[in-house]
Amino acid sequence: MADRLGVPERLALAAPPAVRPTVPALARTRRVAAEVMEAVIGACYLRFGFERTAEAVVDAFAPEIEAALADFEDAKSALQEALARRGDVVDYSVADEAGPAHERTFEVVATVSGREMGRGRGPSKKRAEEAAARAALHALGEV
Repeated sequence: MADRLGVPERLALAAPPAVRPTVPALARTRRVAAEVMEAVIGACYLRFGFERTAEAVVDAFAPEIEAALADFEDAKSALQEALARRGDVVDYSVADEAGPAHERTFEVVATVSGREMGRGRGPSKKRAEEAAARAALHALGEV
C-alpha cells in the first residue's frame, strides 16, 4: 500500500537534504512502511474525521480486503481439523531465518507423522506457519 501511494518517494522529498538519499530504502521496509501508513491514516482521521477516513481506507485497501475475504479460512486450523479426522497431528519447525532483525523472513516446515508436508515463508513465524499449513493442505488434497 505504501508503495502504491508513493510514500517512500514522498517521504524522501519531505526529508532534510542530509538524510534524503537514505529515506526511500528505509521507507520500503515492511515495519517502517506499516508505521508510516498507520500515522497517515491517523492524521487523516484527525483532520477529516472518521467517515471520510474510513471510506478512503476501505477504497485504498480494497485489493487486500478482497484477498482476505477470498482466503478467510485459517489454514492452520483447517489443517489441524483435517489431520484430526485422520488421527494425525502437525508439527511446525523453523527451517530458516534470514535478513536483518528489523526485516526478518522465516521459513517454516509443517511435518506430519515425520514427513514434510509443506513449507512456507513469511515476515513472521505465524505467517510462515500459515503458508506451510496452506501448502500441506494442498499436498493432502484438502484444498
